[in-house]
Amino acid sequence: MEKIYKSLKVAAVALVTLFGFSSCEDYLDKDADSNVSPETAFTNFTNMQGYVEEIYNCIPDKAKCYWTTAWNLGDDEIQNPQADGIIIHRIDLGDFYAWQNNDQFWFAANKAGLNPTSTDAFNHRLYGHAWYCIAKANQGLENIDKYFTGTEEESNFIKGQLYFFRGWWHFEMMQFLGGLPYVDKVLTPDEASSLKRLSYVELADKIAEDFRRAADLLPNNWDNTATGRRTAGKNELRITKVCALSYLGKNYLWAASPLMQHGAQTGGAKTYDYSAEYAEKAAEALGEAITHLLSGETPYKFAEFSYSNVYDHTKKAGVETSYSEIFFTTGRSWLQPGGSEAILRGPSNGWSYTRYNYSRTFGPNPLCAQDNHIHQPTANYVANYGMANGYPLDDATGEWDINHPFKGRDPRFYHDIVFDGVKYINGDPKEDKAMKYAGLATGGSMRAVANASRTGYFYQKLVPHTCQKYDGADDYGPNPHAYIPYLRLSDVYLMYAEACAAWGGRDKAAKSCLNLTAAQAIEVVRSRPGLDMPGVPAEYTGNKFMDEVRRERAVELAFEGFRFNDLQRWLLLTEPKYVKKTSQEFIRVEDESFFASEDPADARVAEFREEEILTRNFGTKHYWFPLLRNDTYINADIEQNPGW
Repeated sequence: MEKIYKSLKVAAVALVTLFGFSSCEDYLDKDADSNVSPETAFTNFTNMQGYVEEIYNCIPDKAKCYWTTAWNLGDDEIQNPQADGIIIHRIDLGDFYAWQNNDQFWFAANKAGLNPTSTDAFNHRLYGHAWYCIAKANQGLENIDKYFTGTEEESNFIKGQLYFFRGWWHFEMMQFLGGLPYVDKVLTPDEASSLKRLSYVELADKIAEDFRRAADLLPNNWDNTATGRRTAGKNELRITKVCALSYLGKNYLWAASPLMQHGAQTGGAKTYDYSAEYAEKAAEALGEAITHLLSGETPYKFAEFSYSNVYDHTKKAGVETSYSEIFFTTGRSWLQPGGSEAILRGPSNGWSYTRYNYSRTFGPNPLCAQDNHIHQPTANYVANYGMANGYPLDDATGEWDINHPFKGRDPRFYHDIVFDGVKYINGDPKEDKAMKYAGLATGGSMRAVANASRTGYFYQKLVPHTCQKYDGADDYGPNPHAYIPYLRLSDVYLMYAEACAAWGGRDKAAKSCLNLTAAQAIEVVRSRPGLDMPGVPAEYTGNKFMDEVRRERAVELAFEGFRFNDLQRWLLLTEPKYVKKTSQEFIRVEDESFFASEDPADARVAEFREEEILTRNFGTKHYWFPLLRNDTYINADIEQNPGW
């Protein structure tokens, strides 16, 4: 859908049918006899749920929407130079127009072959489907009371999903684009071409109404309802009360954030200046979600951080879903990742693409031999992984040792990050013996800028290091499946902690969740089964506590695609600490015999330091993506974002 107006005009002149159409253009050209009547499309729960399922089908798969993909646009990731045409590097250069037609980007506006009914992951993009899905939600809401003949519960569940999705598609767009028109009815062609752009906060208020309606109508667990029992065991992707409440809170928290309250600016002076009013609303909504989570009536619980070998992501016996399996499963008949921790996922139709360019782009080429577009964490971002005692690296109390920089770190560091000396190939490395143990020191066997790590690290949070030609975890036999959730359980607690802290500090608790303070919410995340980390140290109060909340988001949600929007809303995207991407340089002191018998975390190094790879030249205009030019040309009330 290239233009807002074309999409909405199309929806205004014809009923969206149960079966949908392959594109907006098809809508204009279809045979009139192919219409499905409203009496058929909206008459019962089966048909109407089928109608809604097409909206689920449109949710893009961030990881696998193209042969090679990119979703981390913040200070968290860099790729090798052969990937310079990919969205990450275009953003590094300040070319934010690249979002509009970069096929590798899940949010992209334009992609040939976008098709809401397709089961091919390549045919879905966020902006490319958003206005279609919004129009579809409006059509459903306007017709359900006219034609639906099911039970009140069935009607509520359909309405709840439609209200949720109408809000969700608007919310996902405005995170990148800012205020937009809010389309909450079926429009005539004239109405579609005279929409007015709302401010971010005005739009957030509209979205909040729909998320609230959805939360009031949807169940905690579909399997425990008369309607949901018909598809018991197959409801895990469906929207629940907790999902709607969590997005209600997220929407309010984003509206409370410094960027939305004060506008784009440099200098970082307003980074702690939230709206207390909206932060309170966010805390209450998220607290309500947590209260439901604690009731035991929802299907959600934390995945276990319990490993017999954390470097290989080998979970302990008896663990149902490990932390790794939130993002990547093997040996489970292509089971979609997420388990009980994922709250919002779309269908993962492209599971087979896990085996190709996705899983084989996280390590050195040719060990991971596919497109030479290699995901690497920046050294500046890896520094967010603090110490196991809960302190950041720059606090002497944490006892970080520059000569043993990998020792005593947050346990998630060892799960997420491949550092020097980690056993990278478990099998016989044959002609690649120099890569048996990750050579990530300066000048090491995995430090080639062209086809390995230019930063001194790889990351394996989303894809295990065994996805390479010798260990073959990405082969067909292990049936690998990757997916990055849009929302998961720990994020609900982290947003709650931030909202409470912005409202009243580390000891603030929402009325809807009286026994849980901001500080205790962080403790919940750090004490997931098997992780057993302490919370934020007691001496961290005020802005220092907020810094720790933000650092915890950086670690717990690392590489899942949220960092850019976090830096953006905190008014930190342009600030010196966050525009630099760096490498880790050091000399390896230990020899290979050490790594063969000892934990690589205990290794000594010398001359440990960071060096700059690039610095982004960002100004105030970079706080928002530019709107599509065609959208701004059609209607004078839709102004382009400042600076574009």
